[in-house]
Amino acid sequence: MANLTLINKQRGVVLIAALIMVVAVTGIAVTLMSSASVDIKITNAALEREEAENILMGNVQKVIATEAQKNGASKLLYTRAQIPDGSIPLTQIDDTASELSNLNNGALDLPCPRDYGYTAGISCNMIQVNSTITYGSKSKHTLTVTTGIAQQMASLNTGG
Repeated sequence: MANLTLINKQRGVVLIAALIMVVAVTGIAVTLMSSASVDIKITNAALEREEAENILMGNVQKVIATEAQKNGASKLLYTRAQIPDGSIPLTQIDDTASELSNLNNGALDLPCPRDYGYTAGISCNMIQVNSTITYGSKSKHTLTVTTGIAQQMASLNTGG
C-alpha cells in the first residue's frame, strides 16, 4: 500500500512538468515564427526596391530616347537661358517623373570631359536628367536616378 500512495502523489508533479515543457516549446515556436515573418518582410522590401530600380532605369532610357527622336526640337539641346527656373519637366512615362537641367555655368560652352584629342571649335552641352519613381505599399518610398549627358557640338563661343 505504501507504493500506491507514492504513485498518487507523483501525478501532479508530472502534469506541472509537462505544462512547463509545453510553454517552453510554444515560446520557442512563437519566436521562430516572428523571426521568419521579419525575414519575409525584409526580402519583400528588397524585391520591391529592385523592381522599382529596374523599372526606373528602363523609363530613363525611354525618356532620353523620346527626347532624342525630336531632333532639333529636343529639350536636350536647350541652353541655360532656355531653362529659366533651373529645370524643366520631360515626358512622364508610367510612374516616372523626369526633369532636365543644364549644367553649363556662364556664357561660354564647356570643354568636353574625358576627351583624348582636343579639337578647336568643339564644346559640350552638359545636361542632367533627374528621374524619380515612388514604390512600395502606399507609395511611401522614393527612388531617384541622375543621368549626366555631355553632347559634343560645334561652337564659335568657346572663348578660344
